[in-house]
Amino acid sequence: MSPNTTGALLMMASMASFTFNDALIKLTGGAVPLTQLLVLRGVLSVVLILALARWLGTIHFRIARRDWGLIALRSAAEVGAAYFFITALLNMPLANVTAVLQVLPLTVAVGAALFFREPLGWRRMAAILLGFMGMLLIVRPGPEGFSIYAGYALVAVACVTVRDLSTRRLSPGVPSMTVTLVAAVTVMVCAGVASATTEWVPIDTRLAALIGGASVFIIGGYFFSVQVMRVGEISFIAPFRYTGLVWALVLGWVVFGDWPSSVTLFGATIVVATGLFTLYRERRLSHA
Repeated sequence: MSPNTTGALLMMASMASFTFNDALIKLTGGAVPLTQLLVLRGVLSVVLILALARWLGTIHFRIARRDWGLIALRSAAEVGAAYFFITALLNMPLANVTAVLQVLPLTVAVGAALFFREPLGWRRMAAILLGFMGMLLIVRPGPEGFSIYAGYALVAVACVTVRDLSTRRLSPGVPSMTVTLVAAVTVMVCAGVASATTEWVPIDTRLAALIGGASVFIIGGYFFSVQVMRVGEISFIAPFRYTGLVWALVLGWVVFGDWPSSVTLFGATIVVATGLFTLYRERRLSHA
């Protein structure tokens, strides 16, 4: 397969993995404190990652200092994303919180322009501003429509933007499995420290099954999200991120009986359309 085709498949796999993880976490219904949930999921994830890495032989730690700095930044962003996104997820419909994340291609484009000095013409800037307006329709700031948890979802967007931009700058020789392992360990350790002041609760069979399933899917999400930023053309691959919204709509309706309001769907449509236009302009310019 071509690098672009591989990247598209990896992006779709990443979005499916993250969304199924989100659905399983949401099914816990807040019965487990967030820090305990992240620790338990982290322990299972680290064990599975180490087992998979040993089987594949695709992990080492002989990495340049510059790359270690990027991995540290990426892992810190992963911690923030996990906390803010899961907090929003447990308090918002799955499709709504996923719809907020669809602004990511726009924030990544802005971040690349600010920090990597990539060109950002007036057409893409106009599309980004329009996409921001669509995002406002989703979160609906105001005395009745806005929820603090929508703000948490926006902070999660900022964290994931930092994660993706730092991943893009890693050297090709850095193993994706190493990056995945460091991220999982960092989230687990930070959650463990934070859980010291939280009373843990007993875990029954149902909760154990949900957390175990989430651990499997989060490994896929971690690994594929690293791989996808390192192959192909980002302008070709990034639109496949929107398949996550399809999964969220289906799972939200089938599993939780939720369906977003027409205003939320309209806002999500604007965000997706402007994101696709931004990526189209980037592709045109790269081939000019």
